[in-house]
Amino acid sequence: MINIEQIGLRAKEASKILASKSTKVKNDALLNIAAAIEENREAIIESNKIDIKKAVETNYKAAFIERLTLNDKRIDDIIKAVRYLVELDDPCGKTLSGTTRPNGLIINKVTIPLGVIGMIYESRPNVTVDAATLCLKAGNACVLRGGKETINTNKTLADIMREAIQKAGLPQDCIILIESTDREHTNQLMKLNAYIDVLIPRGSGRLIHAVIENSTVPVIATGLGNCHTYIDYNADIDMAVSIADNAKNSRPSVCNAMETLLVHRDIAKKVLPLIKVKMDEHNTEMRCCPLSLEILKGGKNVVPATEEDYATEYEDYILAVKIVSDVDEAIAHINKYATAHSEAIVTNDYENSRKFTSLIDSSTVYVNASTRFTDGGEFGLGAEIGISTQKLHARGPMGLDALTTVKYIIQGSGQIR
Repeated sequence: MINIEQIGLRAKEASKILASKSTKVKNDALLNIAAAIEENREAIIESNKIDIKKAVETNYKAAFIERLTLNDKRIDDIIKAVRYLVELDDPCGKTLSGTTRPNGLIINKVTIPLGVIGMIYESRPNVTVDAATLCLKAGNACVLRGGKETINTNKTLADIMREAIQKAGLPQDCIILIESTDREHTNQLMKLNAYIDVLIPRGSGRLIHAVIENSTVPVIATGLGNCHTYIDYNADIDMAVSIADNAKNSRPSVCNAMETLLVHRDIAKKVLPLIKVKMDEHNTEMRCCPLSLEILKGGKNVVPATEEDYATEYEDYILAVKIVSDVDEAIAHINKYATAHSEAIVTNDYENSRKFTSLIDSSTVYVNASTRFTDGGEFGLGAEIGISTQKLHARGPMGLDALTTVKYIIQGSGQIR
């Protein structure tokens, strides 16, 4: 019988030990994890095959199955990300500011771990390692609650990591996976204020909203990705086609994939047919406004868009398309439908690029680049624990610094007030 309160207590006790450990101890634990994943690669893939088989039998979409799949390349990437964390500075113990008051008090603002971080996530088993290792480097214990779709893979990964960190002298309970997929245990985790310092949900909109609405533990909202690309009137055509293709088709199941393409009316007849060729290579359905439908009439996988399409995160080979009159209409559309994740403009107009980056109310804004770069590794942060779409505490890809808080340390010499 799983006791969620006992799990919270164990994590809290482990976090107190971890917080006092040196950077070297934490780095040794990370190197042990990387080596153990390499050594147990075959067992990880075998566990993952069980999860994939069940997903296929449950008739999950291909894009969903792609998201939960681990292969040698993805395991290589996981190992690389863990080793990269070792190279990064320890985010704890940094003095952010310091001052000496007229009365002689010396006040320093320093970074410390958050404590215990709870992760509630779905279907991507690499998150199990990303979250655990980021938390560990930042001095935090973590409680992981993954999705039922990857429970076998997650168990294998968690067992490997727990054994690896113990060999480095850390408590195994710095990393705890809730092995139950019972929703009631998730509900209990969301009420565990006595032990969990922050919850980070990562997955579908439904999951994230459920955690935000039901948790009494503070929440950092991540991951909702209704991302846009706007092609301006004077964009480089080849660049626009390449960016649109990459943003939609390189990996449509992830949160930084483009879901809506906006095109200036003056360039639409030139660029849309070329983009359509790229979409056809992936059998991507284009859900079009009346003007874009007229340009692409008769093409396969071209259907009329509904209002709901522009508000949808598909995570699939589906793209909403809308022609706009200018950059202002594009900005208004994005700010209406976006989830504050990642938006891009393709343009050769400097003033329009400045306007776009200034007025788009999202965490990450691109000029002449694909939204697919919104990723902790691509930003040089190591792995990421999530992409925050809120404005408090952390925003955008959340690396090590986002997993710390601050403490004021005051040195006196007998001052009284």
